[in-house]
Amino acid sequence: MGDAPADRTYREVMTREAPAPATPLEAAARDFVFGEVWPRPGLSRRDRRWVTLTCVGAADAPEPIDEHVYAALNSGDIELEAMLEFVLQFAVYCGWPKASHIEGVIRRQWARILRERGEEPGPLPLLGNDTLGIEDRDERIKRGVEEFVDVNLIQAPRPETPYIHAGILNFVFGHVWQRPGLTRRERRIITVASVAVCDSPTPLRSHVGAALNSGDVSKEEMDEIVLQFAAYYGFAKGEALGSTADAIWAERTR
Repeated sequence: MGDAPADRTYREVMTREAPAPATPLEAAARDFVFGEVWPRPGLSRRDRRWVTLTCVGAADAPEPIDEHVYAALNSGDIELEAMLEFVLQFAVYCGWPKASHIEGVIRRQWARILRERGEEPGPLPLLGNDTLGIEDRDERIKRGVEEFVDVNLIQAPRPETPYIHAGILNFVFGHVWQRPGLTRRERRIITVASVAVCDSPTPLRSHVGAALNSGDVSKEEMDEIVLQFAAYYGFAKGEALGSTADAIWAERTR
C-alpha cells in the first residue's frame, strides 16, 4: 500500500489499491494523471468522471471502461440512475454502438458491486412511458426548437431534412436535453468531451461556445475539462479543444 499522494488519489478515484508501476506508461499514469490531474481543485471529482467516462467510452478501451465505470459507481460519485442517463447523452453525441457497450458494462459492474456488498443483483426497474416527454408531435417540435435555442444560444435550424426534423428537433432537443436525469451543466460537459473526441469542428465550436457563453461552465472550469480530456484522449485533441475555448473566450473579451 503506497502512501505517496498519487497512490492515495488513485485509491480514492479507482476505489482500489494502486498497482506498482512496471512500465513508463504506468509510472506516468500514477505520477501525472493521479498525482497532478485528478487532485486539481478546478473541477469536482464527479465532473472529472464525466469527462473520463466519455473519453474511455469513445476510445473503445475495454479495461479502462470497466475500471472507470466500476470506480464511479463504487465510490458513490455517480448514482446508477445518473450513469444510465449518461449513456443516452453519450449515445447522441458519440454513437449508439459505443453507448450500447457502456450500458452493458454498467449492468455488469453494478451487479459486481452489489455482490461485493453482499446483495443479490436483480433486474433494473422498468421505466414508464410517461418519461418519454411530450406526445403531441407539433408541440414536441415546438418545444425542441425552444430547447435548441436555450442550449445553443443560436437560432434553431429549419426542419427541412430528416436529420434536423426527426433527429435534432424531435429527439435530441425535443426530448433528451429536457430529461431530468442530469443537470444541463453535466450534459454540457459530456457533450463538449464527445464532440472534441469526434473531431467535429462546427459542433465543437457551437457546444464549447454555448457552455461558456451561457455561464454553465466558467473559463477556468473549461480549462480543467481540457486537461482532464487531454489526459484520457490525448494532448493533440486536447490542444484542439483548448484552442477552440481560448478563441471563443477571446471573442467575448474584445
